[in-house]
Amino acid sequence: MTYMEATAGQSIDAPGTTPAKRRAYVTEGPKMVDFLVANGIKMRRCPWWPDYYDDRPGGSVPGRTIVADLFNSNELGGWRDRLEPNFLGNVPAYHYEGFEIGLAKTSWKGKTEMLKVGMRMIMAKLTGKRWVTAGGALQGRMLQASLAAGVDLRVNSKVTSFISDESGAVKGVVTQKDGKPWRVGADLGVLVNAGGFSHNQEMRDKYQPGTSAKWTAATAGSTGEMILEMMKIGAAIGQMEEMVGNQMSIPPGKENQGNGVALGELAGGQMHYAKPHSIVVDQSGVRYMNEGGSYMEFCQNMLTRDKIVPAVPSWWIGDQRGRDNYHGGNPPKAWLDSGFIKRDRTIVGLAGQIGINPAVLRKTIDTYNDGARKGIDAEFGRGNRAYDNWLGDFHRKDGSHTLGPIETGPFYAAPVVPGDVGTYGGVVTDENARVLRQDGSVIEGLYATGISTASVMGRIYPGAGSSVGPSFVFGYIAAKHAAHLGNQGDS
Repeated sequence: MTYMEATAGQSIDAPGTTPAKRRAYVTEGPKMVDFLVANGIKMRRCPWWPDYYDDRPGGSVPGRTIVADLFNSNELGGWRDRLEPNFLGNVPAYHYEGFEIGLAKTSWKGKTEMLKVGMRMIMAKLTGKRWVTAGGALQGRMLQASLAAGVDLRVNSKVTSFISDESGAVKGVVTQKDGKPWRVGADLGVLVNAGGFSHNQEMRDKYQPGTSAKWTAATAGSTGEMILEMMKIGAAIGQMEEMVGNQMSIPPGKENQGNGVALGELAGGQMHYAKPHSIVVDQSGVRYMNEGGSYMEFCQNMLTRDKIVPAVPSWWIGDQRGRDNYHGGNPPKAWLDSGFIKRDRTIVGLAGQIGINPAVLRKTIDTYNDGARKGIDAEFGRGNRAYDNWLGDFHRKDGSHTLGPIETGPFYAAPVVPGDVGTYGGVVTDENARVLRQDGSVIEGLYATGISTASVMGRIYPGAGSSVGPSFVFGYIAAKHAAHLGNQGDS
């Protein structure tokens, strides 16, 4: 709770987070995990994944992230191919192993992890297993448990509206069956967990100007229609300007694929921009933030900066040493030929290619280099948090884990945009996950969770899983609340 209050609790004008909701999250979260484990969902605690603001009161350096065990999707039988493709494909690696593998050029631990994952891949081939990891593993295990419990799962059944009685209470939904409207009644309530609006450019233009649906890695179903439907029956909304930002460099033709990070050909971008020997500058050539830390804050900084100085896109600037050690070596020839990645043997030449005053870029790099050689970022404090260093090269023996001078030519530049892995605003709910009206009254029978709601984390991303964690916890809370009312005969 100390950490929640030092992060989410500091959000301003964020109706999705209240002391009661934050306490419900902390109190019910462990119970929800116990419930999942008791129902056969195999999970594990990550050995090391620092809180994103570990320097704040209550922050944890080891972290508190849990993930699903690797899952053999063949166990789903005919349902296997209904899983969304995983961003790591069928590579059987946990997130934290992936971070180690990213350091294979500079550490024996990274090489060992690469060998271990490689052996898993070989064994999978020999045994016919089809491993999925990360969100795919969690989804696969949840789907398997749901099928085993006899849940009636209906695909291709888009909900178009809610059914309400004369008092305004929600009593069901209108969906589709065989291409025709189909009404489904609900005795205990309706729970909406339909994603956000990352793929709805009209909603983005209204609530998140300057962002693009082409830059999202969110699932294709995040089109926002259920948020709009809840608004039609009086639901209040909040925090619609916020998204789970995920800085990206997207090669031509890779939009909306979630794997657009040019620097290391990996999904997402957070760890690449915090590696030694690189910085991010705006279009004037000035560095304006700590490139480490929360990916959500990174993109908030970019959009805020863009209101003062053009910063969308910004430019990632790095040198050959950094590319060789952390970003896959020389970039593909097609990226260089297309101009997506710029390369030059001098900083002056690179500045000319990206339209920046060479003197300004040279001064920015010199200032950064002076601090990097001392292991100190006096401007923005990169490396002051455990999380910054974890994103860098945490096996590095000499100097900073995240800072390194940009001095070994040739030099590189790549455009960086404020992408996302989901939006962070939606309908306002209470501590029981009930959807609220603008006046604070409850829309009876209507519950919501996940990124269809205004986040309990407010305007901040305190740690890994700050979207999926609340989605699960408040889904669990909603089910218990509705079942309790049902047992009382009140609904």
